[in-house]
Amino acid sequence: MISQEVAPRGKRELTQAEERTEAGKFFSPYTDIHETDRAVVVSMEVPGVDKDALDIQLEKGVLTVKGTIDSAKYESLRPIYSEYNVGNFVRTFTVSTKIDSARITANVADGVLTVALPKAAEALAKRISVN
Repeated sequence: MISQEVAPRGKRELTQAEERTEAGKFFSPYTDIHETDRAVVVSMEVPGVDKDALDIQLEKGVLTVKGTIDSAKYESLRPIYSEYNVGNFVRTFTVSTKIDSARITANVADGVLTVALPKAAEALAKRISVN
């Protein structure tokens, strides 16, 4: 078995090329994307974000995930050591046209948002029998 040490990483603040017209800092949360036989699944770190503070939209082939933090919860904290930056976040992804947008689902649990993008019927693998 190979063991690998995992180093902590901080949130990445959006760069000038990704400027927003909204006030405040926006961060880019760490995200994993994997594909199953039936869907593309997006998993994203969203610690401290209530489900009501998440805004997920699919428009013109672009999936946008935005979350807002109630920063008032953190104003009185005086950390001794901190790797976690508090702030709103946004991520965008170009989505295949072979996604069934009517069946997209999203769940958040334990600080992880999971968005399932089901494949459209024409994108599913078809088994062909040999005669």
